[in-house]
Amino acid sequence: MKKFEVPAHYRSTILGRIKEIRKENDPRKKDHSPFVFQVGKTEFVIPRHFGFCYGVENAIEIAFRTVAENPGKRIFLLGEMIHNPQVNEDLIAEGIQFLVDNHGTRLVDFSTLNSDDIVITPAFGTTVQMAAELAQLGVHLERYNTTCPFVEKVWKRSAELGNRGYTLVVHGKYLHEETRATFSHAAETGPVVIVRNRKEAELLARYIQKELSDEQFQIDFANKYSPGFIASRDLKKIGVVNQTTMLASETQEIATYLKDVVVEMYGEEATTDTRDTLCYATNDNQNATIGVLESGADLAIVVGGFNSSNTIQIATILGERMPVYFVRNSDDLISLERAVVFNARLLKEEEIIPSILLQENLKLVVTSGASCPDKTVDLVIQKIVSLRGETVSVETALEGRI
Repeated sequence: MKKFEVPAHYRSTILGRIKEIRKENDPRKKDHSPFVFQVGKTEFVIPRHFGFCYGVENAIEIAFRTVAENPGKRIFLLGEMIHNPQVNEDLIAEGIQFLVDNHGTRLVDFSTLNSDDIVITPAFGTTVQMAAELAQLGVHLERYNTTCPFVEKVWKRSAELGNRGYTLVVHGKYLHEETRATFSHAAETGPVVIVRNRKEAELLARYIQKELSDEQFQIDFANKYSPGFIASRDLKKIGVVNQTTMLASETQEIATYLKDVVVEMYGEEATTDTRDTLCYATNDNQNATIGVLESGADLAIVVGGFNSSNTIQIATILGERMPVYFVRNSDDLISLERAVVFNARLLKEEEIIPSILLQENLKLVVTSGASCPDKTVDLVIQKIVSLRGETVSVETALEGRI
């Protein structure tokens, strides 16, 4: 796989060494078990897959190269590069300005843009409409496009299915930048509707089965369907694709469920298999996370941006079996008696008293989202070791694993 040039300060010593050890011991990546090491009375469990994925490293490389190649020019980003506060703050420090926020609200008057300006497309991609508007202003996005290749794969598959007469059902969060972009591209070739979860898929099934009216569809799926969508006409032949950071298992469950409903109504040709659009990195990270559920850990610490969808999924998986502290960085672990965390179930930030960290013998799962630098996780591990007063260094503990 391609090697990317990302800033050195995103690289790690601890996780870098762990990856070296795993490569030495398992060069063909056949062993999917977690990596375990002991630092004093603290045992760390590190999943087989975590952290930066292909699409994120690609986006970061392009963004920093854009700055280096265009001294003196105004450089803008169409929203957050990725959902990680440190990376986005670093880009702002390089002089990059954000054109829109996470919800699409404009932060800069587009009429002030001109053909000399550089605009970077973030890893989530952008809508057809936004790209067209910028092109009219003389701003073209092709040169500095960091859209994840796996997101673009979903777009290509959507176009293919739309041209073959399929309606696209997008499993995603309808306000998320990636889902808005996928929706926009898919709507170029056919009808599209977004479902957030199994519950909304079951509601959609009632329209496939013609139990509910077209008028009620417009209420139930307001802002989640393409212009001109008519439920009684457009739900006879469907394909399911997803926002790549959703739970892959949930996407597959929804696709299988809707397939059964459509086949019963309209026959086998009314649906198609879209498993080839699932992001391999999301799949690997989620499967690796599932792989540590039986570790017997007392606690999981998940590191990443609080608005990161893929990180929320990891925290959700781990939360089924153990307490989870979802933190942005080591600063959120203020002390053994105080921490700032994100509640992935309630989707809100809260301050807690982390009494579990006071246990004499502690077993911890530590992992991160696909947009989180390894260095940030390093600092979290070091902070835990420091707070717990361990006298053995992490480096010494890792050398003992060779």
